[in-house]
Amino acid sequence: MKRIVRGLLATVALLLLMQVIRFERTNPPTTGLVHAPADVEKVLRRACFDCHSNETAWPWYTGVAPASWLVHRDVVEGRRHLNFSAWGQLPAEKRAKKQKEVGEEVRDGEMPPWFYLPLHPDAKLSDADRALLEAWAGGAASD
Repeated sequence: MKRIVRGLLATVALLLLMQVIRFERTNPPTTGLVHAPADVEKVLRRACFDCHSNETAWPWYTGVAPASWLVHRDVVEGRRHLNFSAWGQLPAEKRAKKQKEVGEEVRDGEMPPWFYLPLHPDAKLSDADRALLEAWAGGAASD
């Protein structure tokens, strides 16, 4: 019984100690937001902007380690790969490439990632949402 109590106390102490390592939850300024048809932008905002823009919603659990570490990493990587808040800063050919990649990721079911959906069910894409994004992605780059 003492081993179990010690193990629980050590686990609680470790969890408390983990809270010391904190990441800043920020949203940098938007420098050139994506301009897409209203229905496309609505889907992008609902399903993509939390990780792929500077308009990230930071729920309560993003302040609690180790969840905070994972979410911070995902947002940093998401923004690095594709940031709709800096869309207008990209050259037209790069926007076209990124737009095409959006369609491919959606078509292949890679976005939004499966692990994101349990806590963000609104981000789940319907067949109509997927078709809409794929059609948009097949077009010329948006400003």
